[in-house]
Amino acid sequence: MRGYASAARASGFGRVQDYPKHCADELCVLVQIESRLGLQNVERIAAVEGIDGMFIGPGDLSAALGHVGDIKHPDVQQSVDETIRRIVATGKPAGILIGAEALARHYIEPGCTFTAVGSDIGLLARNAEQLAARFKTSQ
Repeated sequence: MRGYASAARASGFGRVQDYPKHCADELCVLVQIESRLGLQNVERIAAVEGIDGMFIGPGDLSAALGHVGDIKHPDVQQSVDETIRRIVATGKPAGILIGAEALARHYIEPGCTFTAVGSDIGLLARNAEQLAARFKTSQ
């Protein structure tokens, strides 16, 4: 079910003409795999009607695998690689949010087709910090 928000990211922050009239036609349902249970059920999840793709959450997944905050841990990377291959084998596209450029490029290799390399909030925060730093006076 999709809610209505006239100025949300999905509507281009209010810039998509007649968004409420055609948003359902452009809806994409992505589910996140972030737990051991999710890993065990990739194929079953992919078979659920209406799911368009599967997105791996490496931060939460690293915690679920016992490596809290260590998305570069070999166990986490191996699990992500294997999960991407399994998702692709189901015929669904695989995705991930990963800020580390080398890892982003690495995960594209096994078939990750939508790779988020930043977030709107993260980009806003980093740019705000840089702007503020340019105007801070030395004390």
